[in-house]
Order: sequence, then structure tokens, then C-alpha cells
Amino acid sequence: MNSNSFNLSSTDSSSSSSNSDDEGRELRVQQRNEMCLMIQHVMHEYIPPIIQAATQQRRRKSTEPRKDRGREEGHARLYNDYFAEVPVYPSSLFRRRFRMRKHVFERLLNAVTQHDPWFQQRRDATDACDKYVRISEATSRLALQKFTEGVINQFGDQYLCRPNIAEIERLLRIGEERGFPGMIGSIDCMHWEWKNCPHAWKGQYQGRAGVATLVLEAVADRDLWIWHSFFGMPGSCNDINVLHRSPVFEDVLEDRTPAVNFVVNGHHYTNGYYLTDGIYPRWATFVKSITSPQARKDHLFAKHQEAARKDVERAFGVLQARFAIIKKPSLAWDTDILHNIMLACIIIHNMIVEDERETYQNNVNTNEFMNAGGNANEDTTEYRTDRIVDIGLYLTRRTEIEDQQTHLQLKNDLVAHIWNKFGNNENLRN
Repeated sequence: MNSNSFNLSSTDSSSSSSNSDDEGRELRVQQRNEMCLMIQHVMHEYIPPIIQAATQQRRRKSTEPRKDRGREEGHARLYNDYFAEVPVYPSSLFRRRFRMRKHVFERLLNAVTQHDPWFQQRRDATDACDKYVRISEATSRLALQKFTEGVINQFGDQYLCRPNIAEIERLLRIGEERGFPGMIGSIDCMHWEWKNCPHAWKGQYQGRAGVATLVLEAVADRDLWIWHSFFGMPGSCNDINVLHRSPVFEDVLEDRTPAVNFVVNGHHYTNGYYLTDGIYPRWATFVKSITSPQARKDHLFAKHQEAARKDVERAFGVLQARFAIIKKPSLAWDTDILHNIMLACIIIHNMIVEDERETYQNNVNTNEFMNAGGNANEDTTEYRTDRIVDIGLYLTRRTEIEDQQTHLQLKNDLVAHIWNKFGNNENLRN
């Protein structure tokens, strides 16, 4: 009896449980069907009018006539002012406006336009973006990118190259005249503000001024020719951080540069050097000024060192004065675009220096340093990028470059040399 009662209650319990599961399934199916009906209703009632309205608005915009920007009048005004056979403005004003002589401008123009068909005149083609010819902002950005790429491709190998033997001899002659035998330039860094730096990167690129910047490391000579450039390091890095990542000594370490030998105060040296400010390390390839000089020899050395070291500072100033795009905060978003802009500006800067170098005071003619029957632009040093550098030679060269004892001895020898060379003149002034 008890057994039958138990079995009956158990059967009733299982049947009620199955009924509740069926009811739950039916409820979920009903809710899903109602949701599908609601989505279909929205798709049929609301989406088509929205698509139709957007399509009509886009069609209206595309059929509107383009605004007349006066491109033809602007082109004619620009041509008549500067490029006609008898221009309105003389060549001196052309140099003042465009920061270069007319034949340098035309050389750039012809090389870039022949290299990239984007610049060749076609139907509805546009011209330069300034007060003469008006083009849209998007076209201006695209033209800038195409122009910088064309300048780098056409002139990069010629105007971003390492100095050849003739140039090394010219640089050493200039250094000797200024009291620094073995000097091949001065090195320093410049910051370019990056206004549109992504927010996630601002901490990495934030410089001393509290804004995002990118760093340019450069080596310049007295003529303001920039022999070495290394651009793109975040603004949070100081000059030493940039130096440790820079390829400035890469050719020296791999023994791919012309030999530099000179004698100062009776001591022989085999490595050229750069003039630097106080932040750089005490390496044999750097000569720094003397902080708080006390002796008259030290005063005279500091005076000449700081005057010669200003070459790279003047190069930065002239570079920014010629190209307002790197003087003002950059509006680009991509570091590759910024890199191309900086390299193109340096190339054009060196082209202008080459063209106007003979007008500089104390200009040294490179033809003096031609080998017998040779060419000043011919470099007899073998350059190979696929060579395997001997690791022992590499480490030996690095030890020579970073030798602090040589740095101190060279500095003392230069102090004595400058005193012997210019000390009498200093005594006469006093």
C-alpha cells in the first residue's frame, strides 16, 4: 500500500515538471517571435525613409556646382609676378619670398614633376596652396606628401650623404683656421612640437616645455650644411638618450669613413671630433666647453669653442626661418609624414647652401682639395652595406670613441693650441 502510494505521487510529480518545462519553452518561443516581428516592423517602417533621405542629401551635394576659387586668375598672377620673361618682381624678391634662387626652385620643380605624374597638369588639376592659388585642405595635404616623397627620392642620395674625402679635407681646413684641428662639425638636438600627437602617446613624447615634441639630431659645419640628421625620437628623450640610439658613429664603428689624422700640441690623433654642449659625455670624439673658466687660457678656449659650436644652432635657426612648417607646431597625425617633411626640408636647405656657398664670408673653395687628376666629388673610400664587420674591430673602435682619457688630453691640447694661436691677439685687446 505504501509502495503504491509512493509510486503514484512520484508519477504525478514528474508529469507536472514536464508540463512546466513545456510551458517555459512555449513562452520563450513566443517572446522570440514577437521580437522578430518588432524588428521586421522597424526595418520596413523606419529604415527606408532614413536611407532615402540620406541618399537624396548626398545627391544634392554632388550635383551642386563647385565653388569658383579663381585658380586660373591666381595661376596667371603667380606666373606674371615671378616666372614671366619680364616678371613684376626681381630675382632678389624671388629669393626673399621663396628662400632660394629661381634656378634652384626650377630644379626642384622639374625633378619632382617628372618623377611623380600626380603633379603633371591634367583636367581640373590644381596648383600651389597660397594666396595666389586656392585649393582644398585635403588636396594640400596630399600635395605635401607627394612633394616630400619626390624630393627625398630625387635628391636624398646627393644631399643626405656622408662627406667624401674632399669634403673631409675642407672641413679639417676650416677647423684648423678656427683653432680646432680635427674638428668636422658641431652636433646638437632640436625639438619640433607635435600638436596632433595621439593622446595615448603624449606622455612618451612630452618634452621639457610640457608639450609633445619630436627630436632632430644634426651635425652642421660653418656653412650650415647639415651632414647628419636623425629624426623621430620622442621629446621625452634628452640629447644623451638620442645619441645612444643615433647612427652618427655607425660608419666610424664599421670602418667605412675616410681616415682623419691630425696633430695638436705635439700629440697625434686618429679620430675627428664634434663640438658639443655640456650634456654630452666625455668621449674622445666630443669636445665641450669649460664651465666657469678661471685661467685666461680657459676663458679664451671657452670663447672660441662656444662661438664655433653655434654653427649647428645657426643651422637650426635658418632651417626654421626658411620653412615655417617646422617652426610651427605640426598638424600631421603620422610620424612617417613628419619624418618625410623634416628630411625634405633638410635636403632643400642643403641645396640652397650649395647654391649660395660662394657668397658666404670666408668661403673655402672645394677645388683646392681635388687629388691630382681626380674629382672633388669622387669618393675613393669603399662603402658596402652588406659587409660583415669584424666584431673585434667594432669593439676596438667603440673603445677609442668613448675613451675619456683621450677626451681630457685632447681638450688640454686644444686649450694650449688656441692660446698659442690667438693668445697674442687677446693680450693686445687687453
